Amino acid sequence: MIIYPAMDLMGGRVVRLRQGRFDDQTVYPDNPAAALESFASAGATWAHIVDLDGARAKEPVQHAVIATLATSTPLKLQVGGGFRTREQVAAMLEAGVERVVVGSLAVKAPALVGEWLHEFGADRIVLSLDVRMSDKIPIVAVSGWTEASGLSLWDVAALLPSAKHLLLTDIGRDGMLEGPNFALLEETAERLPHLRIQASGGVSSLADIARLHTDGAIIGKALWEGRIRLEEVLSLARA
Repeated sequence: MIIYPAMDLMGGRVVRLRQGRFDDQTVYPDNPAAALESFASAGATWAHIVDLDGARAKEPVQHAVIATLATSTPLKLQVGGGFRTREQVAAMLEAGVERVVVGSLAVKAPALVGEWLHEFGADRIVLSLDVRMSDKIPIVAVSGWTEASGLSLWDVAALLPSAKHLLLTDIGRDGMLEGPNFALLEETAERLPHLRIQASGGVSSLADIARLHTDGAIIGKALWEGRIRLEEVLSLARA
């Protein structure tokens, strides 16, 4: 399992939002470069970065900052937030980012994202689908979790059959430190076996990591608040 220590950026600072709400945020003292250095020192090989300003503005805001980070860290970077055009994706990949994460656009413009998967390769594009459970059906939310798309996770996956990577978040678990939605993750692995799934939202303990059987796990708040140590997580994931 690949562990992706995560950081969300607003105004060049590392922050965490509670269930995606911009008015409910925690600001951490670490600067982004120092955070990446600490991830690498702990033994991580990847990091997950979200440009929250870009996600809110629906266009790149901190991509230049992230591009600079990509040139100064040995980590492979997976980056999301604000990608809307082919040129934006190409620029980020050319800057040294390993993978670009696409969220709402995968729902609103699947044909465009399909073109990116073909042009850049399925290994360079990650579908990020955020869901709310409704009668045990995962309904995909868009536009920063403010709108329900009316489509299930299974509907959206069917629109992009060439995708390889799926970052899956149960919105109800994000930032709550209550553990991932294991039932959803297991069902997704069974129904979409062609996808490499990254679990996101709720990971709060080594027990959560031990129970996961996904290709990857995004860990944010639990690391930033010192509930788990990255070295221990990495050691367990390699075991």
